[in-house]
Amino acid sequence: MLETPSPTARALRTLELLRVHPGITAGRLSERLGVSERAARRYVAILREAGVPVEATRGAYGGYRLGRGVQLPPVVFAEHEALALAMAVLEGGAANRDGEDLVGSGLAKLVAALPGDLRHQTAMLVAHASAAPDRAAVSPDSSILATLVAASAARRQARITYQAEAGAPWEEVVDPWAVVTRHRRWYLLCNSHRAGAIRTYRIDRVRGVTQITQPFELPADLDPVATLEEHLGIGWAFPTRVDFAAPYEEVARWIRPPMGRLAATTDGCTLLGSTDNPTMYAAEWLAPLPFRFTVVGGAELRLAMATLAARLTAAAGA
Repeated sequence: MLETPSPTARALRTLELLRVHPGITAGRLSERLGVSERAARRYVAILREAGVPVEATRGAYGGYRLGRGVQLPPVVFAEHEALALAMAVLEGGAANRDGEDLVGSGLAKLVAALPGDLRHQTAMLVAHASAAPDRAAVSPDSSILATLVAASAARRQARITYQAEAGAPWEEVVDPWAVVTRHRRWYLLCNSHRAGAIRTYRIDRVRGVTQITQPFELPADLDPVATLEEHLGIGWAFPTRVDFAAPYEEVARWIRPPMGRLAATTDGCTLLGSTDNPTMYAAEWLAPLPFRFTVVGGAELRLAMATLAARLTAAAGA
């Protein structure tokens, strides 16, 4: 459980609230600080004693605001905000404790910029908390990610060079509808002019990107996350088809969007999709399923499943 914020932390939080909400009332200030109105006025008095000009206006529309010419630090963190940011970085498992990567150096700067008590508490968290790395997490090039976000925000097409896990890289023009992060991976949801269809590309596999001047129209009522989930299993190099001898309702609970689309049949259900990694599809996605199934389509997936079955049979000593 987090400790009660120190008077210094609450005074800094008061300063931030005055900056963001000029004219804030004592009642509203007390609510945001989690203290009584009398205590909120005391924190305002602390700021004034420290030389911060805080003006007060009486009346129905009165409140507190900072005086003109006040120079504030770029960011003032409350205790729970600083700790939450440090926790998010550690949970991602992306930062080295010695600050040798971009995330680690950024976290180190954040900690160094905090005031005394808060700096000590956050530094203790960073130094002594441990996080197991997420092996599935992949970080894209930050400059490529920024260019794609800028093109999406400006509604301008982009020319990308993409390198799938198998095969040669290719270049194409896309309408970058949205950038979506899912399960520690970053994806580009786009309209591919090369394929003439919606595509989802992993941004860590984008080798180059250039924003071009041609504008595009964003689909009305686009839900980026839902659309990404729907199309994750579409458009990869190797088609897949798996038939299940089990009811659709039971199988559906085990099927994730990247595996493809599940449809009910008269005697079970069928999963249609595609993949660029048949070995992973067979071993990590299909093998754990507690249902009887048959790999009907996709020569590459059938070979991967046969290879996996032979290896497991040999491991059992049969």
